[in-house]
Amino acid sequence: MDTKTVVLMPTYNEIENIDRMVSQVRTQGVSILIIDDHSPDGTGERADALAAGDLEVHVLHRRGKQGLGPAYIAGFEWALGAGFDACVEMDADGSHRPDELPRLLTALQDADVVQGSRWVSGGKVVDWPWYRKAISRGGSWYSRTLLGLPVRDVTGGYRAYRRSALERIGFASVSSAGYCFQIDMLRRAHDAGMRIVEVPITFADRALGASKMSGRIVVEAMWRTTVWGLQRWTGRAASARTAE
Repeated sequence: MDTKTVVLMPTYNEIENIDRMVSQVRTQGVSILIIDDHSPDGTGERADALAAGDLEVHVLHRRGKQGLGPAYIAGFEWALGAGFDACVEMDADGSHRPDELPRLLTALQDADVVQGSRWVSGGKVVDWPWYRKAISRGGSWYSRTLLGLPVRDVTGGYRAYRRSALERIGFASVSSAGYCFQIDMLRRAHDAGMRIVEVPITFADRALGASKMSGRIVVEAMWRTTVWGLQRWTGRAASARTAE
C-alpha cells in the first residue's frame, strides 16, 4: 500500500518486549509511535534510546497509566497531525505478529477499517486455555449481536484505519478506557457506513511480562456494550413506531 503508515503501540511495563517489537515492525518498512504511560520499568527511556537511532521510531510520553483508549486517542491525534495516511493498532507484548502487517495494509486498499481477526477462517489463537477462548468468542458474539456489527472478532486489537475513517469516527469523544475502546470504535465506524473488512491473523499469548487484562476491564466492556445495544434497539423501535 503506497501510503504513509504508522504503527501505534501503547506500552506500560514492556521493557522485556520493546526492542524485539520495534525491530520487527521496522522490518516492515513502516514508522512506529510508542505511546508510553510513564512505565516504572524504564520502557519509556528505552523507547527514547531506540528513537535516537532511527528517525522512523517516535515516542509519546504520557503522565501515567490511563488506559488503552486514551493512549490510542493520543496516538491518533499525533499521527493525523504528523500527516500519516494510515494508522495500525498493535499490542506491544508480541501477541500481534508484525509480519502479518502487510495483510492488513493490502486489505486497507479497499476498506476504511481492517480488523485482524482470530475468529474467521484461517485465524487462530496460540497458547490460550479453552476458557479464555470461550470468553473472547462469547464477548465478540455478544457485542456483534447486540450492536449489529458485521465483524466476528469485535474485541480484537490488531486493526488498521485509513486517515479518512479516523477523521469521520470522531474518536476524540470516545470515553472507553479499556478494551471496550475497540468495540466503541467499530460501532462508530459501522454506524457511519464505513467498509469494515476482516483478515485472519495468528494471535499468540505473551511470553514475557504481565498481562494488563483485568476483571474491571471486562465489566466495563459488558456494561457499555449493553447500554449501547439498548440504545440501538430502543431507537429502532421508536423509528418503527414513527413510520407507522
